[in-house]
Amino acid sequence: MSLLPSFYDVRDRKSINEYFPREYEIDFAENRLTGRIVEGLEAIRVWVWCCIHTERFRYALYSWQYGVSLEKYLGQTTTEEYLEVDSQAEIEEALKIHPYITGIDGFQVSKNGTKLNIKLTVKTKLGKIEVSENV
Repeated sequence: MSLLPSFYDVRDRKSINEYFPREYEIDFAENRLTGRIVEGLEAIRVWVWCCIHTERFRYALYSWQYGVSLEKYLGQTTTEEYLEVDSQAEIEEALKIHPYITGIDGFQVSKNGTKLNIKLTVKTKLGKIEVSENV
């Protein structure tokens, strides 16, 4: 029995350094928040969506490590090989700052006017996530 009240008992608490993904749920069809909180793999899916749709260095609210720089490919004449290799490195670097993401597979990108069509599989400690986005 502890001399301290139960709310001071540090044996029952999780470590401060432990992190489990939690995010506000996004309705991807409507592109809006639902007001619910999701955890685990679905929270990582929301984080990946937000990261890919945030232009790096544009918003002072976010760390300079967050987001991807994809606008540099639009309006430029680049080869498909350069676009795929460079954007894959850019996206992989941005996603790997998340502690649960271990890498990406099956990366494909194509330019469609003012949009980039991106398809990839995100490997996480909790499983895999298929991502297909127009950015």
